[in-house]
Amino acid sequence: MEDTLKELRSRLEKAVERNTAQGILLSGGLDTSILALLSPRSIGLNMRLNGYGEDLKYAEMLAGKLGLELYPKSISVEEALATIPEVIKIMGSFDPALPNDLAVYLGLQLAREKGIKSVITGDGADELFAGYSYMFDLDLKEYLPRLAEKMNFSSSRLGAHLGIEVKQPFLDRDFINFALSISPELKVREHRGERCGKWILREAFAPLLPEEIIWQTKRPIEVGSGFSQLHKIIGAKISDEELAEAEETFSVKFLSKDHLFYYQTYRQVVGKIPPPRPGEAGCPGCGTGIAPQSSHCRVCGWSKGL
Repeated sequence: MEDTLKELRSRLEKAVERNTAQGILLSGGLDTSILALLSPRSIGLNMRLNGYGEDLKYAEMLAGKLGLELYPKSISVEEALATIPEVIKIMGSFDPALPNDLAVYLGLQLAREKGIKSVITGDGADELFAGYSYMFDLDLKEYLPRLAEKMNFSSSRLGAHLGIEVKQPFLDRDFINFALSISPELKVREHRGERCGKWILREAFAPLLPEEIIWQTKRPIEVGSGFSQLHKIIGAKISDEELAEAEETFSVKFLSKDHLFYYQTYRQVVGKIPPPRPGEAGCPGCGTGIAPQSSHCRVCGWSKGL
């Protein structure tokens, strides 16, 4: 076990060395905290919505421990709402998980304002080390390699739009191969009576980071940054009658009122939903094309099981 822990630390350190950047989108979660530890010369950038979210307290804790220069920024609800059309246009999507992309976009925008041209993100750690609770009962030996083949993160697309180079050490090819070679039994284990994802990653860096950072629970970007509040704020702008009328008018399965809001914006800034191309199946949620056997639609956010 100790050899595996040492090799994990060494492999990730080398991956960071191959993917250095001027800044890091620092949520204070496990993944970005580890990357900040391994890249101490990076500048930390933290976003939150109007004082919501708990990421900042972890980011500040880590910055204090590492002597990291941290730039936190609070975004007003009005600023967030005004930025939604731009993000939808860039992504070509009205996925209800858009608040995640919005938080990332604004973080990258802050980097540009500070003159930072390259930024590290924690993309890929949850996918390689079973960080999501839905994975806990899956056959990870079979599932994780398939997932790794099709990993795609919005930060790359958003960064390209803003002229920011996005570095993703967890997606370094050598590190991916090593991470997939680790037994799934070391990725999901119990800690203090509760099942825990990314167990081996936590253990590897437990001697180097505060316990509150290492054993914190998984927070989606939108939750930790407070941008999840937009679901409720936007939903309050749309009546039950408006949602019912939209469901009769459009060939889209709306998952919520804010989903309708994103679609209305999509129609304004993008236009019509593209039809399937040859070889593609029709998305059950919006009718666009998705790859055969795909479980997620990049346009409307439909996912298998919803």
